[in-house]
Amino acid sequence: MYRCLDFCISLIGLLVLLPLVLVIFILGLFDTGLPLFVQTRVGLKQKPFKLYKFRTMAVDTESVATHLVRSSSVTKLGSVLRTTKLDELPQLLNVLKGDMSLVGPRPCLPNQLELVKARSELRVFDVRPGITGLAQINSIDMSTPELLAIWDARMIKDLSISSYFVLIFKTMAGSGSGDRIGD
Repeated sequence: MYRCLDFCISLIGLLVLLPLVLVIFILGLFDTGLPLFVQTRVGLKQKPFKLYKFRTMAVDTESVATHLVRSSSVTKLGSVLRTTKLDELPQLLNVLKGDMSLVGPRPCLPNQLELVKARSELRVFDVRPGITGLAQINSIDMSTPELLAIWDARMIKDLSISSYFVLIFKTMAGSGSGDRIGD
């Protein structure tokens, strides 16, 4: 049932937001020259997939968890995109493809071994990762892997149609602070 909702909402979202996506893409060309960012993440059943985002950091930034990156790596446009969460819009394509859900645990990097282990133990990889979730709206990020895994497991256990929509609307209303930047 969530897959059907994910597909319909992300398709409508992409169609409605296409002009905004194009504007951000063009601005990104001027900002970094490469507006899209593609990174391997850990998905359902720990299967790797390619996650799409608008680039918010310099092209030569190391591919590590955000909390390990220097704040100076974030571009001016990237700062705006991160604050407004518009950098996540291309992930609607991941949702359409079935790699992700709108609501689920944020997909981690394969090299975040502590988080992968904690999530494995709590069976968090039994569901598709999501664009938003309970941890995100409560400002719990990947810098605290065990706590994040606990909140992810709690969300999965308690997820219902109503909480699915509540999490989406809270994200759209600006709840949460996104992933912390290092320094």
